[in-house]
Amino acid sequence: MQTRFSPQQLADPATADSEQIIRKCVHCGFCTATCPTYVLLGDELDSPRGRIYLIKDMLENERQPDKELVTHVDRCLSCLSCMTTCPSGVNYMHLIDHARAYIHETYDRPWHERAYRSVLAWVLPEPGRFRLALDFAHLARPFRSLFARFALTRPLSAMLELAPSSLPSPSPVQNAQSKGTSRGRIIMLQGCAEPVLKPQYRGAAVSLLTRLGFDVVFAREETCCGALVHHMGREEAARDAARANVDAWMAEIERGDVAAIITTASGCGTVMKDYNHLLREDPDYAERAATCSALVKDVSEVLADIDFSAALRPARETKALVVAYHPACSLQHGQQIGDVPKRLLERAGFTVRVPAEAHLCCGSAGTYNILQPEISGRLAERKADAISALQADVVATGNVGCAVQIGNRMDAPVFHTVELLDWATGGDLPPALARTMKDKVP
Repeated sequence: MQTRFSPQQLADPATADSEQIIRKCVHCGFCTATCPTYVLLGDELDSPRGRIYLIKDMLENERQPDKELVTHVDRCLSCLSCMTTCPSGVNYMHLIDHARAYIHETYDRPWHERAYRSVLAWVLPEPGRFRLALDFAHLARPFRSLFARFALTRPLSAMLELAPSSLPSPSPVQNAQSKGTSRGRIIMLQGCAEPVLKPQYRGAAVSLLTRLGFDVVFAREETCCGALVHHMGREEAARDAARANVDAWMAEIERGDVAAIITTASGCGTVMKDYNHLLREDPDYAERAATCSALVKDVSEVLADIDFSAALRPARETKALVVAYHPACSLQHGQQIGDVPKRLLERAGFTVRVPAEAHLCCGSAGTYNILQPEISGRLAERKADAISALQADVVATGNVGCAVQIGNRMDAPVFHTVELLDWATGGDLPPALARTMKDKVP
């Protein structure tokens, strides 16, 4: 795509990066076929190609964003399916992130939108605040249908719909020693939303990794990965989070023997692997951020390199369980991990099925299911129908947002992939799986 940025504009590193990204786009339109919002809405401006045109015009002409442009950018899920499809290597992730930061700085949103976004940015990255907010959600839940009637309060209705009726007990953050000869130390991200909603994910990961020979450590002074605020255009807040985490992780890395920095939330992993880009212009952090990003792995990537066959349960127990695997967008598109988790489940003996349209987002996408509840809901129903058609006993995925989004619409229980792998290799049976296994293996 031809561009006409001035030398003065290109002196800005973010603009220079965006110009190079835009120039790679060849208008082919392959991205439209795999973009969830284009598939649903059929509007060219709600496709990656259409948004690139809008962003190019905005940045090139230094335009003040208007409501129409912001609407189409806001509708993007950042699922990054377009990056998997693109034959030209267009880094849409960096372009849409730059556009959101530009909009955040230059567009005057209506007061209620600013309020919702500020509350989300203040509450969600802090587990204590998030838990407190969910504890009080039941008081407002009787008014959810009323809130849903009005555009002004629709995000509040979406929040209440997503809030669970009860929360699991908090799980303590404790370093854990390997059970046997150590393969090295792993720094595990503590997370923000996941330990409040699904603390069992971390428990299963620690159980499995220590059984396979890793020491698991949690870095002091670590904070939220920054993904939630980054996707709302709050770039400086995301950088602050990245700097804090780089400091925390480097303190552990300098002690030696760190094999990886891992996360059980794939949405976090996508951003953590990109810290080297986020902090590329910071002379105090660029090199250290690159060191950390190079060590970041999803938990499935670590497990893929290990032979755990000797620890597996009898085949009749795992083979009897039909697992519907939902690949989170942040894994298959953001991190380009592909079917690694599916192959791990098959290695563990499970019968694994993948739904139709597996490349399409479930509609969770961080805060998207709150800020864009109508589109999110349609995508969630579409995904739930596709998974239900598999007639599986359980659903497995690799991201807490997907688990909550899908779980609210499924009869089958939803697990993190690592929970099933932990049980299959000698870990405790997850309580939600006990009834299913009783029926399957008397």
